[in-house]
Amino acid sequence: MHELTFFYDPISPYAHLAFERLPQALMGLSVHVRYRPVLFAALLKAHGQLGPAEIPGKREWTYRQMAWLAHQQGVRLDMPAAHPFNPLSLLRLGLCTATDDAPGDTNRYVTGLLFQHVWHGGLDATDPARLAALQARLQDHMAERQKPWHAPDSDTVKQRLRDNTEAALAAGLFGVPSIVVNGRVFWGQDALPMLRACLDGDPWFQSGAWEAADQLPAGVRRG
Repeated sequence: MHELTFFYDPISPYAHLAFERLPQALMGLSVHVRYRPVLFAALLKAHGQLGPAEIPGKREWTYRQMAWLAHQQGVRLDMPAAHPFNPLSLLRLGLCTATDDAPGDTNRYVTGLLFQHVWHGGLDATDPARLAALQARLQDHMAERQKPWHAPDSDTVKQRLRDNTEAALAAGLFGVPSIVVNGRVFWGQDALPMLRACLDGDPWFQSGAWEAADQLPAGVRRG
């Protein structure tokens, strides 16, 4: 069985697209996927980068491309009322549902609800009333399954998110979505075919080509 970790932040439309397409990409394989929320903004800050939606020109292209990809792939994607936004409340709500044996993970059901909250309906992702409704829905779901629940603003939940983000940086992540398998990081929803080839045993991954990318010298470095 393949063990995969899907790092995501619901602020990312590409993470939403990858989440929706992941079952198809993994069809027929024996896999266990762990869904792990991280703070995308913290990854960007650690690498001294701006997000694609913070760069004029790239912002507009990002929204056009994601709309096209959703259309092409048959995935529902409605722009929220404002983007980017602060996703901390959503990330912490998701981690409220984590179990003691996987304290940094959200299950697929919960992960899907977080993405739907942002990318279905064109509404304000940070609206307090909507967040309260989502929290009630998650609490009901956890109660039915007899899983633990921690308050979103608890130190436990805040630490879970910090731990996840630090682990992501330690693994070499610089963006979301990123899927990690056997120490290899596959970034972006367009990396799903590459991921599948790796899991299928494509000999390219044993050819040294993957490792060669680490050895290419940089001709110039800008400050």
